[in-house]
Amino acid sequence: MTDGLSARTRRPRADARRNAERLLAAAEAAFREQGVEAPLEQIARRAGVAIGTLYGHFPNRRALLGALLRERNDALFAVGDRLLGKESALLDEESRLLSEESPRLGEEVQHATQRRPGEEVQDAAGRRPGGKVQDATRRPLGEKSQGAAGRRLGKEGHDVAERLAAWVRAVVEHAAAYSGLAGVLVEGFGDEASELHASCVRMESIGEALVAEARDAGAIRAEVTGEDVFALMNSAAWLREHESVERADRLVAFTIAGMRT
Repeated sequence: MTDGLSARTRRPRADARRNAERLLAAAEAAFREQGVEAPLEQIARRAGVAIGTLYGHFPNRRALLGALLRERNDALFAVGDRLLGKESALLDEESRLLSEESPRLGEEVQHATQRRPGEEVQDAAGRRPGGKVQDATRRPLGEKSQGAAGRRLGKEGHDVAERLAAWVRAVVEHAAAYSGLAGVLVEGFGDEASELHASCVRMESIGEALVAEARDAGAIRAEVTGEDVFALMNSAAWLREHESVERADRLVAFTIAGMRT
């Protein structure tokens, strides 16, 4: 009898977990198709539950978005830790998750943190010989200082400005997961009551640390601030949503090139 009671008390919890999973799957599909303003009632119907069940799990849209972004946030923060040289036991797994979501971004993070001898040099606009704009910040391992002020390489011989650029691209990619997400993240940063606030603050703190590191190393201009980089990320995310990935990439490439010393 005790076992029967135990089974009955466990069953609602299992049902609740399944409902939450269905709601998250439905929200993922709806947000990808319609953006972050997709009707919550439609998401509930898609999950096969009542709207009250949705609100029971996620009291508002931001809570639903926060739950949906949790794994992506963890992967993004792992990339930030890698770019700052803060390796952790979970880093490889989290970076793998981000690479699965965006193979292009995973490849760029590897470029920023593990240079290969003899890698091809690009010019200030990110062009390879005979190619189009790719990335204004990639430099080969062991590159000599260049320009009037010169570029000093950061820890482990990697260019600190390159790591800052990799973070900008990672956040832009993250903010482009759903149409309208970039604006919601900006609002979440300014609203301490938002379920997205803590993750937005952490994104900013990683960016500030990378800016300070690059500035202290003389890799970017002394007047560049974290707010400048934050504005760049917002602008690039808007371009990516309303124009094209290529336009956003060009903005990031040329702006980072202008920041460098």
